[in-house]
Amino acid sequence: MNFDTLPPRLRPLSERKSAILSVLDIGTSKVVCLIARLNPNTSSEAPRGRTHRCRILGIGHQRSRGVKGGAIIDMDAIEDSIRRAVDAAERMAGVEVESVIINGTGGRLGSQLLDAKVAIGGRAVAQPDIHRVLEACTAHGGRDGRAVLHSLPIGFSIGETRHIEDPRGMIGEELGAEMHVLSCDAAAARNLMLAVERCHLRVDAMVATPYAAGLSVLADDEAELGAALIDMGGGTTTVSMFAGGNLTYVDGFALGGNHVTTDIARGLSIRLADAERLKTLYGACMTSASDERETVAVVQVGEDGDHPAHLPKSNLIAIIKPRVEEILEVVRDRLKASGFPGHAGRRIVLTGGASQLSGMPEAAKRILSGQVRLGRPLGVQGLPESAKNPAFSAAVGLLVYPQVSGNEHFRPSRVPSIAASQSPGYMGRVGRWLKSSF
Repeated sequence: MNFDTLPPRLRPLSERKSAILSVLDIGTSKVVCLIARLNPNTSSEAPRGRTHRCRILGIGHQRSRGVKGGAIIDMDAIEDSIRRAVDAAERMAGVEVESVIINGTGGRLGSQLLDAKVAIGGRAVAQPDIHRVLEACTAHGGRDGRAVLHSLPIGFSIGETRHIEDPRGMIGEELGAEMHVLSCDAAAARNLMLAVERCHLRVDAMVATPYAAGLSVLADDEAELGAALIDMGGGTTTVSMFAGGNLTYVDGFALGGNHVTTDIARGLSIRLADAERLKTLYGACMTSASDERETVAVVQVGEDGDHPAHLPKSNLIAIIKPRVEEILEVVRDRLKASGFPGHAGRRIVLTGGASQLSGMPEAAKRILSGQVRLGRPLGVQGLPESAKNPAFSAAVGLLVYPQVSGNEHFRPSRVPSIAASQSPGYMGRVGRWLKSSF
């Protein structure tokens, strides 16, 4: 197998023990740190796979600097954002964070579906047979320079009988398996881990952002019957498909909400901060009859802010709408090219910060031709009202991941230590936090 095994493998949580968990969502537009207490779940109505109830103890979020298109471009800048987000969460929770689960969005996320068969000689299937057929799956694929994030068994077969969830104890001549391997560029994963380790934090695991978002926002029936999840972030948009309760496909591209903001700033000749405010307060991707009558105040670059110009809202919509349509058209093309048209089942769930733009579900329904809803984090207690929105879906999903990580196939986890000598400026840091910088 030629895959790099860079991200560490997380040990599954004990179903009978409580734990305090810290996660870090490092995105293009924001960095979010959540600290939560996970208590064993005794409710029969809990979503499938959730063995624990999550209660948020601390939350910290900062504007992300040093990330573009999901990839790190300025190590010092993103380190500062991470430190500030973690410090805010620590102060709120009253605990000290030593290790985190992080997400990976950049690095050209990609999927491979692998399958293999092994002979079992007419006897009952045992655990070593399952391990052997899954190892045979991973041996068939691999590309140099890629790091495996997840190895997810989709189903097993014995002879002509397919879609078996657990073949142990069943009798047959041949055991088959299908596996979904999700990977990213090893260099992108290494840089992301390095940024976190420079903050004196240990990386427990790295989770693909679309997988984390799916764990957070999809209802059990949606994941079982089939749904396409569109996670629209600041710098990237990812497309993932779930069917039979499994993640079956992932793709992504570097277009997101920040591109809409940049278009507004250029089209109206205003500052980026003002463009973001206009997008948030007045932006929409669908036209209405009142757009010509309503006006928005803009202060162009270099002009006196005491005398803003007033432009019809329709001018703003005319800038936003083409970019949103472009993003959704790329999503449509990626879904068609995926080879899994039946898996999406016409059910589409939008999540991520950029999905909150007014009229986005209607625009997606028109372009993607499906039933569309906006996905928000499900089943987490203590989340502030300001965080109960699609922008925090991936962060909440990172809290769910340890409860389902035991379903993954074992990956060799020889994690190269990112030594202090590899981090410019690292050795000069004294103490865990540079309190004077806050």
